[in-house]
Amino acid sequence: MADEENKETSEDTQPEGDDTDGSAAGPVAGEDTSSSQAAEEEPNPAPPADEASEPNDAQDEAPEEEPDAAPIAEQDEPEAEAPEEEPSDKEQPSDKAKKDKDVIPGADLEPIAVEPEAQLSTEERARKEAEDEERARREAELAGAGDDDAAPAPREPAKMESGARYLATGKRKSSIARVILTPGSGKIEVNQRALEEFFPRPLHQTVARQPLTATGYEGSVDVRIRVHGGGVSGQAGAVRHGIARALTEVDPQLRGELKRRGFLTRDARVKERRKAGLKKARKRPQFSKR
Repeated sequence: MADEENKETSEDTQPEGDDTDGSAAGPVAGEDTSSSQAAEEEPNPAPPADEASEPNDAQDEAPEEEPDAAPIAEQDEPEAEAPEEEPSDKEQPSDKAKKDKDVIPGADLEPIAVEPEAQLSTEERARKEAEDEERARREAELAGAGDDDAAPAPREPAKMESGARYLATGKRKSSIARVILTPGSGKIEVNQRALEEFFPRPLHQTVARQPLTATGYEGSVDVRIRVHGGGVSGQAGAVRHGIARALTEVDPQLRGELKRRGFLTRDARVKERRKAGLKKARKRPQFSKR
């Protein structure tokens, strides 16, 4: 029984070794079949390889077409851009020309600041008017026109009673003039002398007559004046101030015209006094460093 079992075991082992040998050979044959099957199946993946090659061909062909498309794009671009740029360049000068025509020349320049004229004081304005009147009178005398070209009186002189007297006092600088107006023919006496004799200069004569000339009383009243103090110019201003005040007593309606001309304003300007240590009011001695 043991021998039989050994035989069976040996038999059982032999087929296993044969199976192993066969299995070793089997796999080779199997491999051949698998290789043959792989060879048979290779055509199936081949088409994808061809398909994959087709895009490569397409990619290779695409660059060949690009040169053809590039010149077309280059040719089209100048044609499309050129007409757009040219009109813009042509329109710009025309627009500038229109703008230049519409704009006023020098509108962009800043205006020059003009200094306002200095306002003259009443005394300076009156002096200027006197000079103008004197110049006009001289020109009229040279032309032979006489006193016919004198400005007409702004209004008729007021009627004065015979024997009436109107007193007033005028001042200028340190001069004081006492004036007496009476109805008459226009005679003027200063310190019992004629006006032309007391004031030789025509400018001072014109200054003294200004109130009478401005109101139209130059030939309808006689004027007697007593003046003292100051110089010739200050006395002429005092006489004018006194005559203007006396005329307001004759006709109060003349006050507005005389005030506007500055004849009723007391000019308080006087010479500035000298100070100690100075040569004059403000002049200082020369400074010596050594």
